[in-house]
Order: sequence, then C-alpha cells, then structure tokens
Amino acid sequence: MENRTPSRPFHPGTLARLLRVQQWIKNGFVLFPAFFAGVLFHPDILWRTLCGFACFSLAASAVYIFNDLRDVEQDRQHPVKRLRPLAAGGFPSAMAPWLSALLAITALGVAWLVKPKFALVLVAYLVMNLLYSSFLKHISIVDVAIIALGFLLRIYAGSVLALVPNSQWIYLVTFLLALFLALAKRRDDLVQAGGGAGLRKSLDGYNKPFVDAMMVALAALVVQSYIMYTVDPSVTGRIGTDKLYVTSGFVVLGMMRYFQITLVEKRSGAPTKLVFTDRGIQLVLLGWLISFGIILYAY
Repeated sequence: MENRTPSRPFHPGTLARLLRVQQWIKNGFVLFPAFFAGVLFHPDILWRTLCGFACFSLAASAVYIFNDLRDVEQDRQHPVKRLRPLAAGGFPSAMAPWLSALLAITALGVAWLVKPKFALVLVAYLVMNLLYSSFLKHISIVDVAIIALGFLLRIYAGSVLALVPNSQWIYLVTFLLALFLALAKRRDDLVQAGGGAGLRKSLDGYNKPFVDAMMVALAALVVQSYIMYTVDPSVTGRIGTDKLYVTSGFVVLGMMRYFQITLVEKRSGAPTKLVFTDRGIQLVLLGWLISFGIILYAY
C-alpha cells in the first residue's frame, strides 16, 4: 500500500515554506553587477534589477515545488525533509503543479516585459533546473556544477539588466563560491544521513574527506580570485579607485568563520541557514557590504 501522509489544515506559513522564501536570498546575486559597477541606485537600473530579483525568486520557487513533487515519497523518509509542506501533507499535492506553473509563467511574463534578453536567461535557468530536478541531481559533481551554473546565470542576468559588463574575475569568483556552497550543502546532507546511504543518489559519490578537501581548495581559489578582481586594472580604472582590496579581508574572515563553525564547533548547517542564524557570518557580510559600499559610493 502506498505510504501517504494525511493532509493537515493549511497554515499561512506553509506557503512560505513551500516557496522556500528563505532561499530567495540567493537571488541577490542578480543585484551584484550593478552594485559592483557603482550604479545600483540609479532609478532605472535599481527598478530593473529588483524586478530581476523578483522574477528569479518566482522561478526558483516554481522549481522547488516541481522538485518536491518528484521527491515527495523520498522526502517522507528523510529526517528533515519530511517536514516540507508536500511531504507532511500541509499543502494539497493536486494544487502544487498548478502553482508551480503559475509562478514560472508569471516570472517569464514579467521578465519579458522588463527585457526580452533577460527572459531568455530565465528560460535557460528554468530548463537547466528542470533537468537538474529530473535526473542531473543524481550525478555526483554534475549536481554541484549545475547549482554553480545557476549562480552564473544570475550574475549574467544582472549585467543584462544593469547594462554593465562583468569582469571575468566576477564570473570566476561566483562560480567557485557557488561550488563551495553547494559542496557545503552536500556535507550537511552527509552529516544528516550518517554517511549518505539511501537519501540522495549523488551522495554515493561523496564522503566527508573528499568534500572537506574540495572545500579547502575552493576556499583558497575563491579568496585568490576575489583579490585578483579587486586589483584588476580594468576594474579599478572603471570604478575610479584602487582601494577595493580592503574588502578582501572580509572574504578571508568569512571563509575562516565557516570552517570554524564546521570543523571546530562541529555545527553542520546549510549555508543559507547559517546566513540567517550565525552572528559571525552576519557581521562579516555586513562589514563587506558596508566597506564595499563606502568605497564605491562615498569614497
């Protein structure tokens, strides 16, 4: 007999959890090209990039719902994912496909009105993530590469909306940082799974020593690439200052704090969750934003 979880009364917070609103912070990467170029607060650019953030958020939520529908039975066996609205019966499964389609269509419609080229980027993001949810997420290394490509599309979309070019270093930093964060999430999955067997097929291709080694290597590459970005003559010449290197300290501190949480304090957690819960990570991010903002907009 099929294992079904009985439906529960709908709660307003259920919709937010179904859409994974907390994950929308990732779409802030759409704002980065305008921010790095020092033009974020130009009214037209700010409006377009905020629309881009909203469109990516709706599209991401559409993908999350699609993914949860495909994995609902598997999620019910997971110690944490069983609490997701579809797995726990908190949201009607029959309504979920319609909601997912509505979110995707709305995102694409608004994106087309804002800028047709941006809409094409969003189409690529949706297609890639539908393939990811269907089968690519079960292939180790490919799964984290697809996640990293999603962040590259956000950065590229931001440059399209802000009408500014991106330094090659920004693409490298974004890709490497996204790989780092994706591997951090895989590490969290391994810890929760007690070794990884049975809960996600791609975890069979990972273990903690491998993930830890790759994270250390990627952390070093992220810091190196970021420093190269801050001293790149084409970047410093375009924004009119050579003081960006000052912000590198916060990147180093952020990496150190993450490894301290993971290896010293032995507190496993998804990267997005740590952003909302760890005071050290929050202070580092705030310091980076303030220092970067002062150098770009007030120096």
